[in-house]
Amino acid sequence: MNNTFYRGRRLRRTPALRDLVRETEIRPQDLIQPYFVVETDDPEFSQPISSMPGQAQYSLNKLQERVAQAVDLGLRALILFGIPKEKDPKGSQAYADTGIVQEAVRRLKARWPELVVITDVCMCEFTSHGHCGILENQYVQNDITLDYLAKTALSHARAGADMVAPSDMMDGRIQAIREALDKKGFEELPIMSYAVKSASSFYGPFREAAESAPAFGDRKSYQMDPANLRQAMCEAQADLDEGADILMVKPALPYLDVLRRIRDGFDVPTAAYQVSGEYSMIKAGAQMGWIDEQKIVMESLTSIKRAGADLIITYFAENVLRWMA
Repeated sequence: MNNTFYRGRRLRRTPALRDLVRETEIRPQDLIQPYFVVETDDPEFSQPISSMPGQAQYSLNKLQERVAQAVDLGLRALILFGIPKEKDPKGSQAYADTGIVQEAVRRLKARWPELVVITDVCMCEFTSHGHCGILENQYVQNDITLDYLAKTALSHARAGADMVAPSDMMDGRIQAIREALDKKGFEELPIMSYAVKSASSFYGPFREAAESAPAFGDRKSYQMDPANLRQAMCEAQADLDEGADILMVKPALPYLDVLRRIRDGFDVPTAAYQVSGEYSMIKAGAQMGWIDEQKIVMESLTSIKRAGADLIITYFAENVLRWMA
């Protein structure tokens, strides 16, 4: 018999062979865990997020406790989202040097100097109207908002952040932030841009977690239309030209085609955000007994990395580190 057909099963015959030729691996250094820190007088505050089982809002003290457990498991990087006591139309607590995110950065960096602390730069958690910028006539004003975003990023840098990650989707935000950081001596502080952030329906649980739902309307005038791939490439190029060091695609799993195009099109590190809706759907399916949570999580993360992500922001980071231990 002439065995001319391809015998791919030769390299799948045993677990050791499969491990030997595996092309895509999830490593601890690939993962970034998001945390929600709340400004509160109760040092023991820890409020579970109902739509995101396993996630919670934390006081500064409780955040440190949770991060300590994750660092012991091997966590190397996290991203912070803050919820202030008081909100106002201009989101003044976003850029206050005594703000909740700034204080969280100081505490975390003092205890774990080698831990990479990334900060989300946006205003939606801090404005009374829940939008990502300054309003006039119930419309987010792009150019006015840039100054506030730059002030926010600068306040995070002064607090000790290792990286800032603007998520607002204002035009020109990377340039404004880069110029502000450079002017004050933070030339070496990298920017991870939410370059391709779509106006997605997968963000619902996050808005409960961050208390950031818009009081009216939606964010479609500044976040990207999910249908537009060519525009995604334009957004990424613009942010790179303005000084971004890392390009992010958000959400992740429903946008793997976009992620692949970004990875192929630009020679900079690429990140993907496995967002709250992706997390919550997996958790819900697992709780119903319909899927194996660990296997589904690892398969989904592998697909995100295979599509081109160097870094993955995921609420499963702690779980994955525990499974790897």
